[in-house]
Amino acid sequence: MSTSADTPHLDLLVVGSGVAGLSAAVRAAEHGLSVGVLTKGMLEQATTRWAQGGIAAVVGGDPDSTDIHLADTLAAGVGLCDETAVRVLVDEGPKRVMELIALGAVFDRDEAGALALAREGGHSAARVVHAGGAATGVEVERALVAAVCSTAAVLLERWFAIDLLVDGSCRGVSAVDGAGVVRTVTADHVLMAAGGAGQMFAVTTNPLEATGDGMAMGLRAGVAVADLEFVQFHPTALHHPLMPRPLLSEALRGHGALLRDRAGGRFVDELSPRDVVSRAMTRRMLEQGADHLWLDATGLEAFAVRFPTIAAALDGVGLDPGVDWLPIAPAAHYLCGGILTDLDGATTLPGLWAAGEVACAGIHGANRLASNSLLDGMVFGARVIEAVAAGRRGPSLTGAMEAVAGLVGGPPPPSPPPGYATTGGGIAAERLVVDLPAVGGGDGDPAEVRADLQQVMTREAGVVRTGESLAAAGSLPATATVNSATLTLCAIQVPSITRTLELYRATSPWAETTVTW
Repeated sequence: MSTSADTPHLDLLVVGSGVAGLSAAVRAAEHGLSVGVLTKGMLEQATTRWAQGGIAAVVGGDPDSTDIHLADTLAAGVGLCDETAVRVLVDEGPKRVMELIALGAVFDRDEAGALALAREGGHSAARVVHAGGAATGVEVERALVAAVCSTAAVLLERWFAIDLLVDGSCRGVSAVDGAGVVRTVTADHVLMAAGGAGQMFAVTTNPLEATGDGMAMGLRAGVAVADLEFVQFHPTALHHPLMPRPLLSEALRGHGALLRDRAGGRFVDELSPRDVVSRAMTRRMLEQGADHLWLDATGLEAFAVRFPTIAAALDGVGLDPGVDWLPIAPAAHYLCGGILTDLDGATTLPGLWAAGEVACAGIHGANRLASNSLLDGMVFGARVIEAVAAGRRGPSLTGAMEAVAGLVGGPPPPSPPPGYATTGGGIAAERLVVDLPAVGGGDGDPAEVRADLQQVMTREAGVVRTGESLAAAGSLPATATVNSATLTLCAIQVPSITRTLELYRATSPWAETTVTW
């Protein structure tokens, strides 16, 4: 494996190609900044593409308001949201939606031509903007990919970011390109927008790419993180052996679909927040000895017209929502915590910014309100660029950063571990050694290790968790190594999953009996 540093120096490097990263890249280009987008897949392969429900924003009139959206978000977060950050989210959200439409995103409209708004769990009013019924993420990603491709942005597709380059501040990243070459990409600013970590679990709605890379990179560089114990489990993932765990969107329940147990009875308010529904489902499954329950959408009219994407997925496994109850079970869906930021996305490491699911500005608390995730990425991705354009490099005491400073007496400084090769990003160029946990007596094969880790996390640290189960999940040793000569994408991803879940397991006991997402 050789090294190369032939990419141009950039004003801003964006790591990740979801809604936060791409919307920020477009805005950066509008400000005249030289910008690059680095992503381990193709641009359109981000988790954003998998988002179904929509974007929650107050773009209609009465009886809704940003105050009500604020109250709903705070209630869903079980008292652990930062109210100032949530106020920023709900107040700036409508403008970001309009900007997305101006970029070419096409959302569903009613007969009068106004934006069609849906109501989802935890919302007091219909305020969710959507596309194709339940294909919002696909449309958002399409529009943003087209927009960023129309700029002069440097696109680094199939590049896997490994570590941050640190020399007093963040100076770029080291990465492995599609040919297996270790490269350095230098930039005045790095925006971490690498998404979540659903692949810590065996049962997840997230794509294979969601392995916690961004958080792991930050952790290795000593960047502060927060709220990693709060993983949201979506209650209505399709439970079918012929498919992964696609969502059956919350919008189905918003239109009247019912949750039923194995005996056909109803057991929870369908429009409760996701954590409430997931816990109720898990309790009922344990009581009935079942591995899934049912979503009854037989009463919904024009299902295929309203939800063509879901209808096509169901048809692919022989399910007719007009006749069949749909098998469902909770699945890991969203990491509410992440790299600690202020209200402008600045982290504790000067020059490093974060937005989207990888970040924690204090918006989501212990449980994210439905359809606030795309909004989060758009709002705080924009704020990062405005701060960068204004010449800022370090954090201010706002939002979650202020709350943490109040607890520890000041903003936590970045503290790379001993031996972290700052200018090299912690990577030895000629030989990349990846620590892999030997699980169940395995030999360190990356694919097997990853699968074992996921099974342990789902079994011991899922919707139901105890001190005993977390101790069992936390007992996995890290012993094996992989030589860079045989390095694969899976081998690089496993340490990211491992480092992130170590912090998750360490913080989870605090929420063992109080809040379980």
